[in-house]
Formats: sequence, structure tokens, C-alpha cells
Amino acid sequence: MTDMRTPKPLDIGQIEALLPQRYPFLMIDRVTDHEPGGWAKGYKCVSANEAYFAGHFPQKKVMPGALIIEALAQMGAIAILSAPEDQGKLALFSGIRQARFLRPVVPGDVLHLDCRITRRKGPVGLGTAVATVDGETVCDAELIFALQA
Repeated sequence: MTDMRTPKPLDIGQIEALLPQRYPFLMIDRVTDHEPGGWAKGYKCVSANEAYFAGHFPQKKVMPGALIIEALAQMGAIAILSAPEDQGKLALFSGIRQARFLRPVVPGDVLHLDCRITRRKGPVGLGTAVATVDGETVCDAELIFALQA
């Protein structure tokens, strides 16, 4: 059976309406689809012009793992904050479990981000997140968040 669902993309203006992060810390370029309160997926185009590449590392540019995790957390925040009852709240990063980094992310890569909310109790929840490049997993983790009004 074919999925008849219409994708729900978000452009940069819609992303900025949900997230408080701005340049140089906004790590999402586009949300390609999402289910409010459930999941979100999209991407970040990794450019050699990113400020962090000046020091990480000048001779062999590698996107810091902490920023890959941050990009995944921001995608999780999109999933949560797009739900009508949570719009206008702040999603705070509360923890990371089982994070694995499987290969470097370098300039020219398109980092595909997918975060699914798997559990929620009140303002606290858990998401499973995966980042891929060219279909290959580069990072996966469980992310814990807390919402603040």
C-alpha cells in the first residue's frame, strides 16, 4: 500500500519561528517533513565557510561531533515545538545517551537529520535521532529534552 500522506516541509522562516537559535548556531537549513509532536526530518548543508572549521581543524576540516548532536537536538525541538500545545515554549537539551559517531562529516556533505519522539511524560521526553550522509549513518543517539514555558 502506498503512503498517501502529504509531506509537511518547513522553510527557514518557519524554522526560525519555532527555534530561538540563530546564526551561527542554527544547525538546520530545511525541514523536509514532520509530524507535530512526533518526528521531524530535514538537512543541514555543511559548507567550508562554517566558522568552526577555522579551528576544527584547519588542515583537515571535520564538523565537531557536538554540533552534529546539536543539529539532531534542534530537529527534535522542531518535532516537539511544532505541536500546537507546545508552540512558544523553549526545548532545553537535558541529556544524551548511547551517542555514536561512525564517520567524519566534512565540507560538501549534506547532513540528513531525523529525530523521533519516542517517550514523553509532562515536559520531559526522549527522542531517537540519526544523522546520515549519502544514506550512511554518521551519528545516532538518544536525546533527552525538557520543555520550559
